[in-house]
Amino acid sequence: MTSWNGLNTAYFTEDKDDHIYNALVRSIVEHKLLPGNKLPEEALAEAFSVSRTGIRRVLQRLAAVQLVTLLPKRGAHVTTPDEEESRSVFTTRKLLECANMTEVVAHCQSTHLAAMKKILLEEQRAHEDRDGTAAIRLSAAFHVQLQAISGNKVLTETVSQLTLRSSLAIAAWGAPWQQGCRCNDHDELLALLKKRDAAALAEKMAHHFDTIVASLRFESSEGPTPDFSQLFSGVALQPAKDKETH
Repeated sequence: MTSWNGLNTAYFTEDKDDHIYNALVRSIVEHKLLPGNKLPEEALAEAFSVSRTGIRRVLQRLAAVQLVTLLPKRGAHVTTPDEEESRSVFTTRKLLECANMTEVVAHCQSTHLAAMKKILLEEQRAHEDRDGTAAIRLSAAFHVQLQAISGNKVLTETVSQLTLRSSLAIAAWGAPWQQGCRCNDHDELLALLKKRDAAALAEKMAHHFDTIVASLRFESSEGPTPDFSQLFSGVALQPAKDKETH
């Protein structure tokens, strides 16, 4: 199954809860659901026309990948990564992605360059149109597909997972229009990839992550509770026969 950022990933499986799971993942990482938003089982069950038991299973899966936090007697809410965690996520990405640049350059072919250029152009268009959802998705896709050039599937899937948590950090602490990464940085990264300059590519990537972290504003904030019926109106399932009332 294809994930939210365009990568075929093992953690998106094909069981009966996936429809809801994937809809919630996309809403979280595309900043439709913000850090701190409550995720009440009853409202979600009604939005998706399923039982609260089914919603509970999905929330537990989201908690396992650290997109949702479950607290006794307080229910579920979208995870708000603190400053230390947010910095650690980007530090880890910097270590992995920069270290892999030699392999990326070694395996890069003209077809890879064309695919990366396509993503970049779409990302630039999303920023021009102020389409935040697309900008976030394409920003992540740029990084994931860049690492995929190396052929290292384990590292690529790890980076793909980390993009989810990166999006949470940016949603929690980023500027109002900090959707994904800066396009001009990605443009320079692609130019260095074309030159096959692995050292300069790694250096630019490190600077890229440092710039993102420097732009984060670590101040407390909490967004309003969203209207789940409206948010998921286009993805609701058929009414479940075993729908619970409590």
